[in-house]
Amino acid sequence: MKLRTFTLLAALALVLALIVPTVGAQGITYSSGFQVQNLSGNTANISITFYNQDGSVAGSTSDTIAANSSKTYFPIPVVSNGFNGSAVISSDQPVAAITNLLGNYPTYGGSTTGFTSGANSVGLPLIMRNNNGFSTWFNVQNTGSSPANVTVTYRPAPGQPGNSGQTDTATIQPGAAKTFNQADKSGLGSTFIGSATVASDQPVVAMVNQVGTGGIQALLMYDGFTGGSNTVQAPLIMANNSGFFTGLSIQNVGGSDTTATIDYSANTAGAFNPTDETVSIPAGGSAVVLQNAGQWGSNKYIGGATVSASQPLEVVVNQLKIGTVSFGTAYEGFNPTNLTDKVSAPLLMANNSGFYTGVQCQNTSGSSTTVSVAYGPNTAG
Repeated sequence: MKLRTFTLLAALALVLALIVPTVGAQGITYSSGFQVQNLSGNTANISITFYNQDGSVAGSTSDTIAANSSKTYFPIPVVSNGFNGSAVISSDQPVAAITNLLGNYPTYGGSTTGFTSGANSVGLPLIMRNNNGFSTWFNVQNTGSSPANVTVTYRPAPGQPGNSGQTDTATIQPGAAKTFNQADKSGLGSTFIGSATVASDQPVVAMVNQVGTGGIQALLMYDGFTGGSNTVQAPLIMANNSGFFTGLSIQNVGGSDTTATIDYSANTAGAFNPTDETVSIPAGGSAVVLQNAGQWGSNKYIGGATVSASQPLEVVVNQLKIGTVSFGTAYEGFNPTNLTDKVSAPLLMANNSGFYTGVQCQNTSGSSTTVSVAYGPNTAG
């Protein structure tokens, strides 16, 4: 029997649910849950092992998931109240997973995907401290078989506030995760806007939480990158879309300075045709491009973007609506060489305690195509 293994982070709850610390990062109490989708036509036998941050096993459980179906784990099974750690899921069938994180429910909510492998270098394109009320915290999980010696290097973006030369170090046991909280790192400066690189002698993965605790209260989450590409696809870019706008955080993970070009696709919401933009990014550095000022003005735009450069890039897209009640999400840009003609979504919802989902598709080929969405069995009724 061949087992496929991937990891889920649980930073101060990150992958794991209603049973988390009563006090979490930045004064917020977090809880989480995760969904596992069976991608095969056979029943999947899965095992889930939960790890404390010191590397000890907090609990384990086994389960089955029907063919082409999914299961939700909320609250987290078999761990004690106050659990703060990570999880590893093994299966005899191909599976996918996502994590949902809630904070001071219903104020904060976000989601990210599970990992199938790690890398010795992980890029984090957007890291913040006191940026208009936003700060980040992230977890790094060791996916290797030996203790991981980890160094985090922070770099302020050109023209943005923050101190250079700041680092963090940690030793992380196999399967375990370590939390790095930038709100507590005064060495970054009173305000920091930039990026970070995680270097390790064992393969690791990382998950970043962007938390607004001031006038804008929102949680935006993204996965760390284990490699860049000279072209990155961003399926959803917005300006003035019922109050929503986007921002791209672009990290240059190459060895030379580069100029990144942002090529905006056709506007599906009106006649406005945005001008492509360019931005200079030093080696190892990052830049932020927002769609809420300048040419965007009051123009409504819903489309996509292609970001390209002579050096490998990693891109995070933030989507934000600012108001009496703020909303925000984030996603990772896609390497076009990894794109496929079939995509799985472990969790889709409608009328689920007020929650619903939407799917944005981008065609990166030179020809028109027809997209079909096949919904899995309804686990709610």
